[in-house]
Amino acid sequence: MSEKKIIITIDGWSSCGKSTLAKQLAAKLKYTYIDSGAMYRAITLYFLRNHVDWTDAKAVARALKEIHIEFHYNEQTKSSEILLNGEHVEYLIRELVIAEKVSEVAAIKAVREYAVAQQQLLGAHRAIVMDGRDIGTVVFPNAELKIFMTADNAVRVERRFRELYEKNPNISLEEVKNNLEMRDYIDSHREISPLRKASDAIVLDNTNLFPQEQFQLAYKWAMDKISSTQPS
Repeated sequence: MSEKKIIITIDGWSSCGKSTLAKQLAAKLKYTYIDSGAMYRAITLYFLRNHVDWTDAKAVARALKEIHIEFHYNEQTKSSEILLNGEHVEYLIRELVIAEKVSEVAAIKAVREYAVAQQQLLGAHRAIVMDGRDIGTVVFPNAELKIFMTADNAVRVERRFRELYEKNPNISLEEVKNNLEMRDYIDSHREISPLRKASDAIVLDNTNLFPQEQFQLAYKWAMDKISSTQPS
């Protein structure tokens, strides 16, 4: 009997380590990892590059027709990387200038509809781990395993600061704190698909957990779900 493939969603606040956990689970289970946030970041990059006025619905609609997003697995890095219209943009979309605008762009109804449709296509064959803000509530409300990640705000700020400092030593802790607070507010208050915990999601507070500890916990949850959904 072949092992049943499930969909695993990981939602939660910025800088809680969602993508790290999602990548670990996908690698261990030999599932496909999809970084939904990278899609919104790539769209934001396209808008900024092409001076798209995202307050103009018609301009947004025209721009979305010109955007093609793919995920390719990099054998060397053993990770999934995003392509925007054929260009590798995995590192460009991690810049602070993108982080400062992505929540605004992601709050646009047409952008979310575009991204959600793409994400649902990617999950058509199951066996995926996808992280984001509304994956368990909107994209895959019937996913077998939903995880909602959280952590203490000060810990999140420190994690994000260390991540960005490697790329930009001039960045300040205050800048990072303000950016996270802004993103939290926009993500949780936007009209379309706000960040919230699905009623059937398992909360994973990793404030005091090492990455390996949270992985072992989440992996057990995944294996329990896979075992319990085997056909009789």
